Amino acid sequence: MNGPVDVAIIGAGPSGTVLGATLARAGVDVLIVEAAPAWRWRAGGVFTSPAAVAALRRAALSGSVLDSVARPIPAMRLETRRGTAVRLTYGADGGGSPAVGFDRSRLDPALEASARAAGVTIRRGVRVDGVDLDPAGPATLRLGDERLGARVVIGADGTASVVARAAGVHRPARLPPRIGLSWHVLDPRERASDDAAASPDARLVVIEDGYVGLAPVPDGRLNIGIVLGRSWHDELARLGAGVTSRRALALIPPAVDDPVAWADAAPCDRIAGAAPLGGRVTRRAGPGWFLVGDAAGFLDPFTGEGLHRALVSIELAAPAILASLRGPDTSGQAASAYDRAMRDRFASKDVVSWLVQSFLGRPRAFEYAARRLAGRPEVRATMGLVMGDLVPASRALDPRFIAALLAP
Repeated sequence: MNGPVDVAIIGAGPSGTVLGATLARAGVDVLIVEAAPAWRWRAGGVFTSPAAVAALRRAALSGSVLDSVARPIPAMRLETRRGTAVRLTYGADGGGSPAVGFDRSRLDPALEASARAAGVTIRRGVRVDGVDLDPAGPATLRLGDERLGARVVIGADGTASVVARAAGVHRPARLPPRIGLSWHVLDPRERASDDAAASPDARLVVIEDGYVGLAPVPDGRLNIGIVLGRSWHDELARLGAGVTSRRALALIPPAVDDPVAWADAAPCDRIAGAAPLGGRVTRRAGPGWFLVGDAAGFLDPFTGEGLHRALVSIELAAPAILASLRGPDTSGQAASAYDRAMRDRFASKDVVSWLVQSFLGRPRAFEYAARRLAGRPEVRATMGLVMGDLVPASRALDPRFIAALLAP
């Protein structure tokens, strides 16, 4: 058996590379293994509140790199099926930083390059067939015929994490099954700058049994993300992603700032799919193993702020991992501390997300709430800050806020 290395991370996405760089800068021997031989576009979030940008700055991604991979967006317009529009600015209209649309084809490789520069070894094109966990000694990664030992193994490999399955903590999502589709189209408008005034709003449009996100990103492109519920699945299987996505886009009402006719816009990269959208775990860590990013639990892109949540999981996990490396942690005290910290940090946000999902499944209730948000600026501003992880989510659970939102 090769190794053991100090830390083996499975997955070279943003969660794995940012955590790897953080640990390597602390003097830890880190190896990342990734099944894909090279970066490729796959369905994932591109729109995010300013909280994720701030977290990337804390992770030592340079300002010049951030400026090159992020396009400022003044607001997200949440639009109901009946035409109510709720404009969420995430505090930008009060002098805060704007939301952004990320170019993941540049952000993800930049984070990988940062990890390599910090001293992380990254092995691409290596599939992890399984992980054998041992609280009393190194974990073993099964890489085909190779066996690799690691004092700590990290699952940064998404909702179907091999580490979560090895630890017996993986559970299916409680939400009805949904499928995500995502791709880019060209933005025909020429831009002299990438400042917020030059960018249109992003749109989040609720459609029958699903929703569509439309967001500008750098290099004159627009990202389209579609989430489809169960009633779409047979059509998707029968007709394919191209036909089904055009039918979903045809349900979007035109807006005056639309740069393209969405249903007719030609993709400039492949339509990538993701399923299931959501996953949960009973624990996020144990003796010798940790889960970060989507592997640590993912609810839904509608309210999830997935990238920011992943970055926070890294900030909370790194000290616990370092503590577990300093001495035997067979009782999992450091792991338990991380699990508690994640639960405390996101318990209220998860409740808010569940409430929003409940309203989405009841169109009349969702329309009622949306109309009141649209007409009540202070309530709308608070909801935007909560959805963007810019203030504690408990504010949206305060009875006074709920009364202000729902009162006739």
